[in-house]
Amino acid sequence: MIDAQSTVVSLTDAAATKLRELTKEEASPEIGLRVYVYSGGCSGYRYGMMLEDQPTADDNVLNASGVRVYIDNSSVGLIQGSEIDYVDTLMGAGFTVNNPNAVAACGCGSSFRTADDAGQARSCSH
Repeated sequence: MIDAQSTVVSLTDAAATKLRELTKEEASPEIGLRVYVYSGGCSGYRYGMMLEDQPTADDNVLNASGVRVYIDNSSVGLIQGSEIDYVDTLMGAGFTVNNPNAVAACGCGSSFRTADDAGQARSCSH
């Protein structure tokens, strides 16, 4: 496990607390948060997150605030230096990504583009 969360991704206290709450009853000792980027959305890329039982051979395994974070090699460069937060507002609750590499984003909040690569833009509903 790499402890380099400050150079790849970090979690706010709220995000780390919520993740510990979500995983406390999981049987797998390797349970972690998978963070990935895929082509799509109105700005070119979209974020994805899910709980994962264990890493794959293609993953970078990070320790961010005591929580395992799995990021595949193709996503690392697109989210390098990002901070993951958990917000709970009247409009809803969920994890958000504050990405210093994003030069544009759209209103759906999960789509972005970088200065070097915009991916292929699609509507926010996809």
